[in-house]
Amino acid sequence: MLKKFLSIAGACALLFTLSQPAFGAPKKILFFTKSSGFEHSAITWKHGKPSFAGKVLKKLGDENGWEITFSKDGSKFSKDYLNQFDAVFFYTTGDLTTTGTDGEPAMSKEGKQALFDYVRSGHGFIGTHSASDTFHTTGPDGKELDRYKNYGAESDPYLRMLGGEFIIHGAQQEAKLTVVDPKFPGFADVGSTFSFKEEWYSLKDFAPDIHVLTVIDAPDMKGAPYQRPPYPNTWARKEGNGRVWFTAMGHREDVWTNPTFQKILVGGVKWAMGEVNADVTPNIKQAAPEAYTLPPHR
Repeated sequence: MLKKFLSIAGACALLFTLSQPAFGAPKKILFFTKSSGFEHSAITWKHGKPSFAGKVLKKLGDENGWEITFSKDGSKFSKDYLNQFDAVFFYTTGDLTTTGTDGEPAMSKEGKQALFDYVRSGHGFIGTHSASDTFHTTGPDGKELDRYKNYGAESDPYLRMLGGEFIIHGAQQEAKLTVVDPKFPGFADVGSTFSFKEEWYSLKDFAPDIHVLTVIDAPDMKGAPYQRPPYPNTWARKEGNGRVWFTAMGHREDVWTNPTFQKILVGGVKWAMGEVNADVTPNIKQAAPEAYTLPPHR
C-alpha cells in the first residue's frame, strides 16, 4: 500500500513539475553606449572595465533579474542580433552610422532600420540623457538642420521614435521637476516634485503622442537655454507594438546613484520590457501646453 502511495505521489509530483512554468529566464537588455559625438564620462570604458553607469545598471539588473549586455559596437545591429534582447537601452551621441569620436564600429543603415523594426514588433527601447543627442535631423545634403526649429514629421525617424530631440544645455544647476503621472511605475514614492543638480537638457520636437511623466520648471532656471515655458523631461510612448521610455536625466555620476533617479529608471525599464503595465495616453497638451516654444537662438 505504501509502495503504491509513493508511486502515485511521485507521479503527481512529476505532473506538477511539468505543469508549472519554469522560473522565467532573466530579461535581457542591451546597454548600447556608442559615442559618435561627445562621449560622456558616465559611459566611458576605462582600461576595458565597465563604465560608471554600466556598473550601476549591472547592480540594478542583479536586483531585478535582468541580464545586461554592454556594447559600443554598432556593426552588430541586425534582426537576429537584436532579437536576443527584451529591450535595447541607448546612452549614445551623434550619427551612429559613422565611426566618430569613440572609434567603435558604426551602425549600418540597415542596422538602424533593424532597430526600428525590432521596437515596432513588440520590444522595449529605453533612452537616457544623450540618447536625445543622437541622429539629429539632417537635410538632403546630409548636414544637420537648425536645432532651434521643430521639424515634426520631417525629423529623423529615430527622433520620432524616441519622442524628442536635444537642442542645447546650460550650466549644471539644481532644478525642480513636477511629476505628472504618479501612477506610472517608479513614481509611487517620488512625491509630487523632486530636484537635484544635473546637466539639464533643453529639448524640442516632442512627438504629439508622448505620455509625459515629468515636466521641468525651465522659467525658474538660469541661462538662455531655459528661457522658455515648462517642457517634458521624461516620457513614455508606444511605437507600433513596442514601448519607448526616455528621460533626459543621467549626465552626472551622482545622479546615477541618486535613489529617486534609480526608482524612476527601474520603473521605466520594467514598463518598457512589459514587466508592468501603465496607461500611456498622450497628455502633452495638458502636461506642458507650451512645450513647443523654443528658447532664444544663441
